[in-house]
Amino acid sequence: MKKVIGMVARTSRKNRRPDRRVSFGRSWMGALCALVLLLLSASVAAASPELGFDELLEKAEQVRSANPVEFRQVLREVNARRAEATGDQQGQVAYLNAYALAFAGRFDAAIEAAGKLMRSTTSVDMQVRAGSLIVTSYAGTRQFTEGLRQLEQTLVLLPVVKEPSLKVHAAVAAAVLYNQIGQHELALQFADQVLATSKIPRELCFAGFLKSEAQLKLGEIPNEDKALVGIIDDCLANKEVVMANFTRQVLAQKWAAQGERKKAISMLSEHLEEIEGTRYPRLVGEVHSLLAQFLLEEQDIEAAEEHANRAAALSANIPYSVPLVAAYRTLYEIAERKGDKALALTQYRKFAEADKAYLNDVNARELAYQIVRQETLQKTQQITALDQKNQVLQLQQKVDQQAAQNTRLIVILLILLIASIGYWAFKIKRVQLSLKKMAETDALTGICNRHHFTIRAERALAECARNGEQAALIMFDLDHFKNINDRFGHGTGDWALKEVAEASKGFCRRIDVLGRLGGEEFAILMYGCDLRAASRVAEDCRVRLAQIETRETGHVFAITGSFGVTSTQQSGYSLAKLLSQADKQLYRAKHAGRNRVCIYDAEQENARATSNVLEMPHRDRAEHLGA
Repeated sequence: MKKVIGMVARTSRKNRRPDRRVSFGRSWMGALCALVLLLLSASVAAASPELGFDELLEKAEQVRSANPVEFRQVLREVNARRAEATGDQQGQVAYLNAYALAFAGRFDAAIEAAGKLMRSTTSVDMQVRAGSLIVTSYAGTRQFTEGLRQLEQTLVLLPVVKEPSLKVHAAVAAAVLYNQIGQHELALQFADQVLATSKIPRELCFAGFLKSEAQLKLGEIPNEDKALVGIIDDCLANKEVVMANFTRQVLAQKWAAQGERKKAISMLSEHLEEIEGTRYPRLVGEVHSLLAQFLLEEQDIEAAEEHANRAAALSANIPYSVPLVAAYRTLYEIAERKGDKALALTQYRKFAEADKAYLNDVNARELAYQIVRQETLQKTQQITALDQKNQVLQLQQKVDQQAAQNTRLIVILLILLIASIGYWAFKIKRVQLSLKKMAETDALTGICNRHHFTIRAERALAECARNGEQAALIMFDLDHFKNINDRFGHGTGDWALKEVAEASKGFCRRIDVLGRLGGEEFAILMYGCDLRAASRVAEDCRVRLAQIETRETGHVFAITGSFGVTSTQQSGYSLAKLLSQADKQLYRAKHAGRNRVCIYDAEQENARATSNVLEMPHRDRAEHLGA
């Protein structure tokens, strides 16, 4: 039994309501049931004085679930003669009163009464009995966390109970609770345990139903009807009408799943009066809900609507119940089929609210199961630790503690080592990136320096050559830059260079290469551009440079540039040749008056060569032109 103690289940306190009592007799059947009570009370009262108090208690035990009406009458007389009860009988009377409260749906009151009995009695047997009742009552109020905790406490007592049947009672309570929280595998284990150990027909009836319910939820219900029919017959033979009709409900669902809905409808309808006579709302509500679903599928709209309304009324106090969800869904589908859009919308809203409440309840039950399961595991671990208090285990514990401490130290050292390696790897990477950037970038302007420009430009030209693409080179030099440095200082000159670099970036695409070749000289290699496109970019760039506002330096001066442009179509894919010929065009622009763009023309250059018009080398430009 200890192996089962850890498997405990769900519904958190946040889903509890102040009063979850289910009204069993507050309907049109209330008057009829009251009349039945009055009619039966005379015969019971007439027979009761002939019974001794022991016999009266035994009769109450026999009829408490088989004949609810008679049970209430017998219990009334038991309470009237309670002064005759001995100490042990007082506990039995208290239990029967708590049971009556639970059967009437007053689960909170039943839990309180059974809890009081558990605290007041010294009988382990009575504690187990009361604990089992509390478990089933918590299942009725959907307080599954508390139910699972109580189940654990009850199962712990089983090894010392004197009455073997109490183990069966606890197993039945466990099966009820686990079926309620959706742990049907566990419910099936407890039900099989009862069937394997008990020989009492009434207990076999309960266990048979609980097993069939778990099998239905798990999809393991047998194809043949023999087992279910046998459970029904056994329950009826022992006057367990409620359990017999719960099993009929399982059988009806099995038939419906096998396509025999009419057979299921016929069986439930035939026993509907008997079912309603039990005054057990869960059973009555579920049967009406099933009839509504089956009748709707058989196109009997009116009958389906009647049963759905009955199911909704009976289940209204349980917003998370499956019958309520199914009833509102059926009413919604009926309203749609009738074309009543307003009613369909109303019923759909009710269905959606009930379905949401049901899903929330399922989640809460799962959470409760996990919470209590974890609590149980923790308690089991604590018990195991307490059992290991001898010297050998204490010594082993110290060794383990030392080993754990050593392991922690090793782990800490490893973490520190890894962190240190990571830190220095990060620092080295940053230094590498910084050095790489310093090696590739012009420190003043932030664009490529001459070396990096050369590498990137040669790669781009090689790719253009492979792909048959054109490329163009724009080379420009700032006019009279030396005068800016001389007149306004090198700080202003540096500012001008940075502004020129920033302006030039605006004319470059991501695939283009912009670089400062040295001093005030810049170059742009344009990927995939022909000579005409490059000359337009050069002209736009020239205009943009002339528009740079210099007042923020505290000085007013003009920034202009002389541009030389060539392309691979004229100069080939050699960067050196492109730079040379663009430089010649830049020199022509200087000679022609500066602040202009000169484009390489092979024919004109050949003509100049034949007429001995030689360009002055670039290194002498500053000397001859005063740049």
